[in-house]
Amino acid sequence: MEHIERESMEFDVVIVGAGPAGLSAAIKIRQLAIEHNLPDLSVCVVEKGSEVGAHILSGALLEPRALNELFPDWKELGAPLNVPVNQDQTHFLLSATTSKEAPHWMVPKTMHNDGNYVVSLGNVVRWLGQKAEELEVSIFPGFAASDVLYHADGAVKGIQTGDMGIGKDGEPTHNFTPGYELHAKYTIFAEGCRGNLGKRLIAKYNLDKDVDPQHYGIGIKELWEIDPAKHKAGLAMHGAGWPLNETGSSGGWWLYHAENNQVTLGMIVDLSYENPHMYPFMEMQRWKTHPLIKQYLEGGKRISYGARAVVKGGLNALPKLTFPGGCLVGDDAGFLNFAKIKGSHTAMKSGMLCAEAVFEAIQAGVAKGGEVAYARVTEGEDLFAKELTSYTDKFNNSWLKEELYRSRNFGPAMHKFGQWVGGAFNFIDQNVFKIPFTLHDLGTDHGALKTVDAVSFKPTYPKPDGKLTFDRLSSVFVSNTVHEENQPAHLKLTDASIPVNVNLPKWDEPAQRYCPAGVYEIMENDDGSKRFQINAANCVHCKTCDIKDPTQNITWVTPEGGGGPNYPNM
Repeated sequence: MEHIERESMEFDVVIVGAGPAGLSAAIKIRQLAIEHNLPDLSVCVVEKGSEVGAHILSGALLEPRALNELFPDWKELGAPLNVPVNQDQTHFLLSATTSKEAPHWMVPKTMHNDGNYVVSLGNVVRWLGQKAEELEVSIFPGFAASDVLYHADGAVKGIQTGDMGIGKDGEPTHNFTPGYELHAKYTIFAEGCRGNLGKRLIAKYNLDKDVDPQHYGIGIKELWEIDPAKHKAGLAMHGAGWPLNETGSSGGWWLYHAENNQVTLGMIVDLSYENPHMYPFMEMQRWKTHPLIKQYLEGGKRISYGARAVVKGGLNALPKLTFPGGCLVGDDAGFLNFAKIKGSHTAMKSGMLCAEAVFEAIQAGVAKGGEVAYARVTEGEDLFAKELTSYTDKFNNSWLKEELYRSRNFGPAMHKFGQWVGGAFNFIDQNVFKIPFTLHDLGTDHGALKTVDAVSFKPTYPKPDGKLTFDRLSSVFVSNTVHEENQPAHLKLTDASIPVNVNLPKWDEPAQRYCPAGVYEIMENDDGSKRFQINAANCVHCKTCDIKDPTQNITWVTPEGGGGPNYPNM
């Protein structure tokens, strides 16, 4: 395709991603700008979803600590935190029919939920978006950040939004609209777990040098409307055990009673699982048949479905947060506290800390003679700090660092010692006394998968009944996933021959199973040969393929802006 002339727009700060971290950063910068008499300081947020909140997926129990700092009067302002947790249960599913509830005192303190709220994180984010706009933040939904722009000296200059109207052949169609260049003094990357640009920046600047490999889970969620007689607003249930223990896999589940007779439920499967025949989506469907879970769902109706990778390496895997011209916040860096199974409050706090560093740098540059409302230009570069190391300093002196440090051993203990011994270790570490050493988990999730000849157990999954259990395609339908069909596939193969020639004989091509949306299929040609088919239109943007493919042959990139799921009340 020929060189395209693009329009550019200038801002003081560009933020990629309108999630909890990105919006908290935007809000905090504008709050500081108004407080310190820099009202023209411009902040832009680009969001690939069709609207703010469209791609937000979380359990979710929200710990309001960061929100209390950002908006101390959030209750009066109408934040959608309407259901406080009033019952907190942890269950071990011992078999397909039996379970045992753990006494509350036996549960690690990090998993206690006193003071937390059952929320739709999508709705919380929509509310944050409204607050940001009231502070004159420019929010551009439906614009995917497709590339990073650099100055000649290698510092980040901003981002380019994706072109619209490119056909499957890579050529412009009659609907072609070129993307924009958005230039900024500082660019904050808040794309969420396994961010496309964040992944590139970590590699370019070697930000993960000397830290543990990052680890992930796949979170699969459903939203149900249930019989009012069975609804218990504020009940939060967590658990582990069956069915994942049958394949030697680790993970856990949740079921939260929200408002309006709705429950959110789902399962997180650690992507360090070994059995190539294990099928995370069907494990979650099978889990719903357990009497403990089924009792709430019978007679109800599934409203929505979604899936998303979860970053869970914690402090040990946290990359360097800054690089010339930009920063990583939220799950783009990996701030989720897996010991709490919560990342919204930590994402928000990271965005707020970054915002303070960004504002102080711009304020200092203005004091030296620079201007707000204009992006950095060559002759003015000396007025603004190139790398915001103060963000790292602020993190190191924050409750966020303290919280992640206290939880640093949780994930490695579960991976090294298993559910029971690892659980005992974590009980001692969190409830009795702090273990004085740090465990490390140096394996990679994609490298954990065993070959088919090394695994004897192959689980069987009953056919979905369409009432309690479902297939993937009907699930994608209720996720409201939409993509422009005539566009290049946003799932890229480094080597198109690997799925059939390598992955199929060694691992029975696990993409057929780890994808929760039926994107990948092995098809048979007329001559009996096999081919690998990618149904990119099904993709719910979970990024699991980018993480778990054993040969690291799949790269997820942004499709056209506005494409993907449209999650209501999730």
